[in-house]
Amino acid sequence: MLWAAALLAMTLYFRRADVLHVGRPLYLTLATTLGFALAARMAHGVSTSGALAGAVIAFILGIRDLRMFFVLLIVFFVTLVATRVGSSRKQQLLLAEAESGRSASQVMANLAVAGLLLAVPSFSSAYLLALAALAEVAADTTSSEIGTAFSTSTVLITNLKAVPAGTDGGISLTGTGAGVLSGIVVAACAALLGLVRWPEMILIAAAATLGMLVDSLLGATLERRGYLNNDFVNLLGTASAAGFASIFS
Repeated sequence: MLWAAALLAMTLYFRRADVLHVGRPLYLTLATTLGFALAARMAHGVSTSGALAGAVIAFILGIRDLRMFFVLLIVFFVTLVATRVGSSRKQQLLLAEAESGRSASQVMANLAVAGLLLAVPSFSSAYLLALAALAEVAADTTSSEIGTAFSTSTVLITNLKAVPAGTDGGISLTGTGAGVLSGIVVAACAALLGLVRWPEMILIAAAATLGMLVDSLLGATLERRGYLNNDFVNLLGTASAAGFASIFS
């Protein structure tokens, strides 16, 4: 929650003039994001702390551009569906998401990069990089959840040796395909909303896919050895997607 508070403070500081003069749109953004957080909590997608952290990120995205908030809604819906699908098998494997939903640390690990990019004063590639980070969240979560639920063959990304489903750094054809598709969906929605041009959609999807693979690589190496926890791996995965988008743009 400290990360969420810091990002909110940065947003209000850098956009203080807008905040003082936007009037009803500010309250509309605040009401919308709080409504989103409440709905996410009621759907058990996030815990109470996760809902508060998510509300902060949603507010940051919404106050910058309401269309970015809509992209966040799409990411949440995609990841929620992927998490719910195949829940019985995940429970058998003891890999099901906690019933309370994702915690504040998990939410911030996935969304802090996008929030930070849009909290600071604008620069030309802020939207593109933030969208790549959000698309990576959808891709990585979907690949993990769908791969665990449906794949019959999981291999370690570093040596392609067979490993049990849910192993850190494990990848599968089914999961990877679903992850790539999720990244494309988020990128396409961003283009439909007019946030990026259609050629940039391909860039965002490609950056999200590479970020997803970086996440798996870090999981297979540093996380399995205990050097990083899953939250930090997720954070680096989204950061790498933004980095790839910056390099490609």
